[in-house]
Amino acid sequence: MSEKIAVLGAGSWGSALALLLGSTGREVRLWARDAELVESIQRTHINTRYLPNNTLPPTVLPTLNLEEAVSGAEVVVWAVPSGAFREVTQQSASYLAPATLLVSATKGLEENTCLRMSEILVELLPNAAERTVVLSGPNLALEMAKGVPTAAVVASKSLEAAKRVQQLVSNLPQPTFRLYTGSDVIGVELGGAIKNVIAIGAGICDGLGYGDNSKAALVTRGLAETMRLGVALGAETETFLGLSGVGDLFATTNSRLSRNYRVGYGLGQGKRLSDILQELGQVAEGVPTTHVACALAKRRGIEMPICQALYSVLFENRDAPQVIRELMLRPPKKETA
Repeated sequence: MSEKIAVLGAGSWGSALALLLGSTGREVRLWARDAELVESIQRTHINTRYLPNNTLPPTVLPTLNLEEAVSGAEVVVWAVPSGAFREVTQQSASYLAPATLLVSATKGLEENTCLRMSEILVELLPNAAERTVVLSGPNLALEMAKGVPTAAVVASKSLEAAKRVQQLVSNLPQPTFRLYTGSDVIGVELGGAIKNVIAIGAGICDGLGYGDNSKAALVTRGLAETMRLGVALGAETETFLGLSGVGDLFATTNSRLSRNYRVGYGLGQGKRLSDILQELGQVAEGVPTTHVACALAKRRGIEMPICQALYSVLFENRDAPQVIRELMLRPPKKETA
């Protein structure tokens, strides 16, 4: 395989993607800004901090040098937190070839601008719209690295670009990662981002010991909110019933591997958010995305009571049981309204 790939971000998600892509025989340059982490991966070929017990293929080449990672790469995959996405894109822009395929695997929204990651790429890079692909789905990194059968969707304005990404995993040694193509970039990105918010709520329900009835109601109504906002922003309803919607929501709200679920679970047990995040040691995208989702809903006049309730718990130190009680006491309404 001659295609060279750069994966930007060596957290659990970026490392899992590098492992899969590298196992096809392609050269994968895995970039991180943490010198100690890069040196450790170079020495052991294991990301002991974020993806322990999984040896990366010899085709995966860790590097601290962004120019070295990006220059000459036919495909560049962003797997950095949403808060770092703009900065990393700006720093790598001069090294990207005009025809480089741009793949966003970041599931978040930019906090200050409310932009999706693909919108940042289009804003910062020339002629990016037709070569940008977004990847999302029920993709827990630790399970993917173990070779658990997994599916996701790659969406782009260009079917050809989406198919190119689809083909990157077509010759895996074991058929463990299946990609479907789509064209609804907005829906795929919003589904992948806002499910992190709902996952915090699901964790709170479990942390409070409320059981499956409560969590099922919250997740279902959370999906309804996501769809309302998505359609208002130009997404297709059907997208939220697919892998990047219901699929990702199901995985993230039911797994202890989910960082956002763990944030919610800790809040439900009465822990402070700052302590939970420090113990987590990784970015939980649902925290800043809650702020963005509420801002977008206000801007568009969309009702998102669950997101707003979670905002009050996360940022206004409201008591979770009281907030849930207030949700239950909202005026009766038709389910599909």
